[in-house]
Amino acid sequence: MTSALPFDDFRELLGRLPPADKEAGARVRALFEKAGRPDRSLGRVEDISAWLAEWSGQAPPAVRKPLVAIFAGNHGVARHNISPRPVAATAAMVEMCAAGGAAINQVCIAYDLGLQVFDLALDLPTGDITVEAALDERGCAATMAFGMEALAGGTDLLCLGDLGVGNSTVAAALLAALFGGTGADWVGSGSGADAAMMVRKAVAVDDALACHGAHLSDPLEALRRVGGREFAAIAGAILAARLQKVPVLIDGLATLAAAAVLHVANPAALDHCMLASRPVEPEGARTAERLGLAPLLDLRISHGEAVGAGFAAGTIKAAALVCSGMAAAAR
Repeated sequence: MTSALPFDDFRELLGRLPPADKEAGARVRALFEKAGRPDRSLGRVEDISAWLAEWSGQAPPAVRKPLVAIFAGNHGVARHNISPRPVAATAAMVEMCAAGGAAINQVCIAYDLGLQVFDLALDLPTGDITVEAALDERGCAATMAFGMEALAGGTDLLCLGDLGVGNSTVAAALLAALFGGTGADWVGSGSGADAAMMVRKAVAVDDALACHGAHLSDPLEALRRVGGREFAAIAGAILAARLQKVPVLIDGLATLAAAAVLHVANPAALDHCMLASRPVEPEGARTAERLGLAPLLDLRISHGEAVGAGFAAGTIKAAALVCSGMAAAAR
């Protein structure tokens, strides 16, 4: 029987999340009114600015040090031929980012965003969730703590993404554990999976649910049993951002699944988060709706690696400048 001790600190943090600074948000809305513009003429730009103010405590808000953080992990369940890509492709994608040749590198250059890619022991895939837990409790808690350290260099807007062969199947298993249903309810085509592969993905999810059974009723237990390292690290990063008053952009199915763990633990845990781009996958769209996250953009991006978050960060930076610039002009 595992001890609950490694997760105790996270449960305690989830029970005392800081609230939004509603006064800062109200000041931003007052700034737009003072600028003499027609009511709501700037639409969601006003909402974005108020959201930034509420979760940063700055009115008008500013985005001076945005960070794109991508967490990469490998999964033991990939041995069941659930992805058209080999496991080695995860490391290749990480290397492409490091070399500056990935799509997200170009987006970061365009919008002046910081970028960090975290290799989460790619040479050591997690346990095969169909027959064992992905991680032990101590390892999962340590990975969440590692994710929290992504903010150590300082940031005022955190953009989250993932890399990992097979992680759409892991996301499906985690979402089924959190919200109910079977593999067929949560499995999508992933990265070019054909019909036979989709069946294998659904079977893997069902086998994982059967293997772990009643243990999945606790969201942190579900995370460590049928999740993975990138999922745990993303959950930790979202939690750290809340504690440090940093707004967060979520992007991609795996990131949504990691966020769902926190939402189930505390429905207010994602109030500081915004969904970067409308998910292409139906299961992603359903998850976003369950989490109460309205997408900022709809670019039909299924590429992964936080590309949607990067584009959304550019929009958010512009919204902050609109607010601050209009406030300065209205003085």
